[in-house]
Amino acid sequence: MENYKLALIGYPLGHSLSPTLYKTAFREFNIQGTYELLATKSEDLISQIKHLRTHGYYGFNVTIPHKVPLTLFLSKYDEYVNMTGSVNTIKIEEDLSLSGYNTDVMGFYEAIPKDVDLKNKKAAVLGTGGAARAVCAGLYKAGISEIDIYTRNVINSKEVIDTLRNRFDKIKINAIQNSLMNSLNDIDILVNTTPVGMKNYDEQNSPIDDEKFETLKEDALVYDIVYNPLRTPLISKAIKNNKRYICGLDMLVHQACCAFEIWTGKKPDFKNLKIAVLEEFLINYH
Repeated sequence: MENYKLALIGYPLGHSLSPTLYKTAFREFNIQGTYELLATKSEDLISQIKHLRTHGYYGFNVTIPHKVPLTLFLSKYDEYVNMTGSVNTIKIEEDLSLSGYNTDVMGFYEAIPKDVDLKNKKAAVLGTGGAARAVCAGLYKAGISEIDIYTRNVINSKEVIDTLRNRFDKIKINAIQNSLMNSLNDIDILVNTTPVGMKNYDEQNSPIDDEKFETLKEDALVYDIVYNPLRTPLISKAIKNNKRYICGLDMLVHQACCAFEIWTGKKPDFKNLKIAVLEEFLINYH
């Protein structure tokens, strides 16, 4: 029986939910496998890649700060790596070459309820960090025709905005300074990609104030990719205003399901993984 030796590299890693996700998937299919957390600083990236290639690893996940640098080491990559310029899932091939995938895109997309039609609709994306690239790719896949991207500083975000406009040339992308946010009454989906509201990072605040939030269309969907806490200030605002919402945990679990399928050819049950990770989350974070 094949033994899937997997890992997560990044720095700092802190407490990751990934081992629980993949251990649950291994059990579901009665597959032998391990999943390690390998803290890896930028200066150690090349030696870590060599270690993974030569010590029997089947693949690995990639997180901050290696998602962009690791694209330089890929022999093959999927369309989402091409779209975003970043990678989060690696499969080590038999010849030890690296194939790269960005499952954050599919994770974001898969978490959108099937009865939500975003074709030719308009989105608002808060933030221009690395996660915004995957979100814009997911919105592109969903058929969005226009995106307002809100940023703290339009000038400093010019390179990212230009990259997004080049990669998603069928979408009209507008860069707007946060301080100039006016009404959101033409927005069909609002997505937070900033860390505002995250545990230990401005966790009491929402990335958008009540006055602006209340201008959202009645049927607008609110999506916060932050998953710790489970109910962020933005999600609390959505609940208070009777808005449909998606939590970051759904994106996390969906992207793990996609990664596991890349490695093993088997797609885990989303609900099983979500229940397991919720239990782990409640034990470790509360």
